[in-house]
Amino acid sequence: MKVNTGASLGQLSDMDLRLLRVFRSVVDCGGMAAAELDLNIGTSTVSRHIKDLETRLGLTLCRRGRAGFALTAEGERIYAETLRLLAGVDAFRASVDEIHRRMGGELHIAVFDKTASNPQAHIGAAIAQFSQVAPDVSLHLHVAPMNAIERGVIDGQFQVGVIPGHRSSKTLAYAKLFSEAMRLYCGTQHAWFKAQDRKLTWEALRAQPFAGLGYHSPNMELSQHKRLPRSATGYDQESIATLILSGKYLGFLPDHYAESFVRAGRMRAVKPELFHYACDFFSIERRSPQPTRVTRAFQECLRQAHAV
Repeated sequence: MKVNTGASLGQLSDMDLRLLRVFRSVVDCGGMAAAELDLNIGTSTVSRHIKDLETRLGLTLCRRGRAGFALTAEGERIYAETLRLLAGVDAFRASVDEIHRRMGGELHIAVFDKTASNPQAHIGAAIAQFSQVAPDVSLHLHVAPMNAIERGVIDGQFQVGVIPGHRSSKTLAYAKLFSEAMRLYCGTQHAWFKAQDRKLTWEALRAQPFAGLGYHSPNMELSQHKRLPRSATGYDQESIATLILSGKYLGFLPDHYAESFVRAGRMRAVKPELFHYACDFFSIERRSPQPTRVTRAFQECLRQAHAV
């Protein structure tokens, strides 16, 4: 396997793969010092590995100094290629395990924001069951935005994703798992906090500053259908909650996530019998190549955990 760069790279060795894994960890952790704990090696060793990789590739991958850690333009491209390459290596190892009818290696699962507090989500139970079925598999659990999960599953970075259903891709297979209720909330400083719900309508909501998610999602579909212009944009549930707590915006949140804010008197659900929608969650995996035995085993654990 060869990589085309300005320098003559030649054949990739085990050491090259090790250097690329160090590079991935440094980028994911946001710097060499932060990657020290993840890699269990000293910062000076991490720095030397990055320098060795730069020499090997003939490229400057990152800037480090008082301004902090930052990737160069070349580093951004090499990082993207590194993710694809390492995902391919992991897929190859999983295929070898498949041939030997054993379950080992790594399994990367990505879940959408704020699912742990949903009483209908039994992902933890599925993980517990999977750890008994495949104790030798190293499990990696990621939390990521919806579009990043879809892209990661398609690229092979993640083997399984759990996301709200919002559109279908022919390259992915979907299985429904659970649902959550989304309701409209306002903070204590908002004029609607003490307003009478019976007087509130969708038309009245259109006149209020609204905080919505900035990517294709059930939230965006609802705001488009109900013609709710976004005055502020969030990219996860935490950011929407923060905007609501400011008292300047209304926004939709999962009821299980908003519950702690409601109990503390920091926000309330606004006319929940009108301002609400349901959101179904699905597990996703690539249709091709065929999912590995490990992936199929985890999907079966997900199915059983949610078959109640």
